Amino acid sequence: MKILIRTILPICIFLLSSQLGAQDESIEKWKKEIVQTENDFAEMAKTDGISKAFLHYAAEGAVLKQENTLHIGKEAIAEFYKTQPLPPAVSLTWTPDFVDVSKSGDLGYTYGYYILSYPGPEGKTVENKGVFHTVWKRQADGTWKFVWD
Repeated sequence: MKILIRTILPICIFLLSSQLGAQDESIEKWKKEIVQTENDFAEMAKTDGISKAFLHYAAEGAVLKQENTLHIGKEAIAEFYKTQPLPPAVSLTWTPDFVDVSKSGDLGYTYGYYILSYPGPEGKTVENKGVFHTVWKRQADGTWKFVWD
């Protein structure tokens, strides 16, 4: 019996540690995917416009909080941007400072700082700075879309 325990116990420990190592690798891979998605999202906002980027990266049931109002679903988000058009001179930049992802790899979140810039009185650029928090959900095709922003 002691021989059996001495043989099986190390094998079980080895298999468990191998599995945990593989899970850590997956989590790091998913974190990198989310950061890349966040960076692509910010780049699209800069090159193609804020509303187009937000609509592109929103999941179907996404929630966008703007001006103390929740816009729920892509249609509501599209309507918000349609009724609140942004002039081309408005820019939004951000970078995630932190990312985490669930062990199952289906949900993640980021947060960091953003800067909203626009022309103010007398042509001076006005900058509004703040903190963002985005919740990401892996889609059936493997891409990440935001479900809360």
